[in-house]
Amino acid sequence: MAPPTSNTAPVGSGESARPAAKPSAVHMPSKEQLEANYKIAATAAAGTLHREVADAQSTDILWALVALRWIGAFTVRTFFQPDEYFQALEPAWQLAHGPASGAWITWEWKHRLRASLHPVLFAGVYAGLEYVLGLIHLVGPLRAYVVVVAPGLVQAVFTATTDFYVWRLASQLYGRGHNAAWAAFWLSVASPWQFYCGARTFSNGLETTLTAAALSFWPWQLLAGAVSDKPVSELFTNGGIRRLRLSLVLAATAVVLRPTNVLIWLALITVTVTRLTLDGGSTFLGAGVVGRLLLEAIGSGSLVLGVSALSDRLFYGAWTFPAFTFLDINLTQDVAIFYGSNPWHYYLSQGLPLLTTTALPFALYGLYDSLVAVPATKSTSAKAVNAADGASVDPTRRANARKALSFAVVATVSSLSLVAHKEVRFIYPLLPVLLVLAAPHAAAFYSTVVATTPKTAAEATTTTTLRHKRVLWGALAVNGLLAGYLSLLHRPAPLSVLTFLRTEYERIHHDWLEIPPGELPSYDVYPDSFVSAASASTASEGDGDELFALFLTPCHSTPWRSHLVYPGLRARALTCEPPLDTAPKSAERAVYLDEADRFYAPIKVEGASLEEQSQFLSTELWPLTKEAGRKGAARSGEIPRYIVGFEGIEGLLNHFFASEDPLTGGAGLGVRTPLHRAWVGWNGFFNEDARRSGSLIVWDTGVYSNASHPDSERTYDEMFRPQKLI
Repeated sequence: MAPPTSNTAPVGSGESARPAAKPSAVHMPSKEQLEANYKIAATAAAGTLHREVADAQSTDILWALVALRWIGAFTVRTFFQPDEYFQALEPAWQLAHGPASGAWITWEWKHRLRASLHPVLFAGVYAGLEYVLGLIHLVGPLRAYVVVVAPGLVQAVFTATTDFYVWRLASQLYGRGHNAAWAAFWLSVASPWQFYCGARTFSNGLETTLTAAALSFWPWQLLAGAVSDKPVSELFTNGGIRRLRLSLVLAATAVVLRPTNVLIWLALITVTVTRLTLDGGSTFLGAGVVGRLLLEAIGSGSLVLGVSALSDRLFYGAWTFPAFTFLDINLTQDVAIFYGSNPWHYYLSQGLPLLTTTALPFALYGLYDSLVAVPATKSTSAKAVNAADGASVDPTRRANARKALSFAVVATVSSLSLVAHKEVRFIYPLLPVLLVLAAPHAAAFYSTVVATTPKTAAEATTTTTLRHKRVLWGALAVNGLLAGYLSLLHRPAPLSVLTFLRTEYERIHHDWLEIPPGELPSYDVYPDSFVSAASASTASEGDGDELFALFLTPCHSTPWRSHLVYPGLRARALTCEPPLDTAPKSAERAVYLDEADRFYAPIKVEGASLEEQSQFLSTELWPLTKEAGRKGAARSGEIPRYIVGFEGIEGLLNHFFASEDPLTGGAGLGVRTPLHRAWVGWNGFFNEDARRSGSLIVWDTGVYSNASHPDSERTYDEMFRPQKLI
């Protein structure tokens, strides 16, 4: 073993003595370092806690929004436009319950103009609901009521999701907890349009939800200024790439549902990539990043298109591309104009005001403020500060994002204004964008931020107080009155009359209340149902020998099987098929009249006699079977139990059924005259269509011995009795 060594020189040696090495000292952090470490740990813990609290808050907000929109779904009792039923629920009903279920399939589905994803969604709702109701053995009127209200409740969830993502999008642009973010939230919640249309099953409603969510997940850091650019890799991290892909999938689904939604995304992506008129530069937009974004867009779009194509193949029984057919028929063949033409300024003079109502001034100023060429730091939208954790939102990114959104609004409105047929709901997906643009100006107008007087600088806080309260309460009152009137009082009869007919059917035919389940094969789902399900003049066919109701109203004036429910409740209504076999602007198309027009055309002629006005009844509905004037001449055609129409045709009907004229009279049909009013429904203070003015009436023809109800007449006051709901 080697002898131990010594760190000191031997005593008496000639070498100078060396001091012994000290053992390693333990490093003791200073008080300042301890405090700094504590602050770092506390900040990290606070950040984690804040995220948990924020997530819990988001969940609570979403559930509260769902509850609010469900209340709206039960409140809305009026008719708006037929597409909420005939473009969604009718094909969904047939898909869920089969071709014999009595759904009214319109010409768009027969010619494959519509993507199937939207009705497939509600077909799933119907099929799942039938399964659950069967498990609990719920039958009869209560079962029918549940089936009627269920689609509206599902749509209300979509609307609540729209509200939620309006708030999330505003939080990204202005900072979570900032007044502008909450202003966007309350503007959406208090929107009369959202309340009125939120529970209506338009494809535009789902399109709006998808658009708001896609914008919320969009990587807005692409629009950041050069000063605040982050490494490119952050955009393509696990979290970043998931958000990007989710945004692209949602956007592609919205485009599949409504092809015109592509206008929003073309404008947004064009501004993002070219950075035209934007402030600052960006390292994100190199060729590599643009190429990666392009690949992600192609991948996400291909996925959605593949799912949609497969759904359409199963739905229609053949491979088809509805978007192309839609554009070809509506634009190339100019069929859309058949359903109405509007002036070029419709969206400016009517569409945007109806969509935004009391938020319009703030939305217009938001568009102006975001489009004017001023540096971001000088914009009237002040720098948004996250009140929750103190993190600021890059003002350049915020200003550029607002400008890109404004370009999307301008591009969409301008493009849609070139199309003759216009409707407010076509620009419904712009509502979230407009509210986000309006939010900072609404927040600045209705509130002010006041700094508190702290004891120390570290305790400095701010509080928000309301101002212009009279204007605020006035705006809320206007919104409430609009939402209430439109949802309860403007055209309630088209829904109420179907409740009456359904309850009458339950009373008279209580043994025919089954809803047959649909048989869904794995492929070729009802391939012929949209081509040969029914003739143009027969909207519904079902079990039983009786034509229960005949609707002599403008076409699609009421919902159909989604509210009639029972397949055995046979009904007939006037149709309005477009002249697809005629050339645009041809003489044939100019003189074309559909069934509804042929019925109402003589009525609108000033000075026309009752015989002339009843020409459609005597020649098309109940035509003569033998030559006129010959003894024993009779008329063909089914006589319904009930006739449904607006009060303007009552005199015409009474005259026709009482007249014994062999050419124009229908006395031989056996209808009791004067017609007995079995039900009368008030339909609002005014109506945009003169043919729908006045009350909606159900007349009892008297041809069935059990037709008379114990009550001699139903009136509007009885519509709101609880027992009338089921």
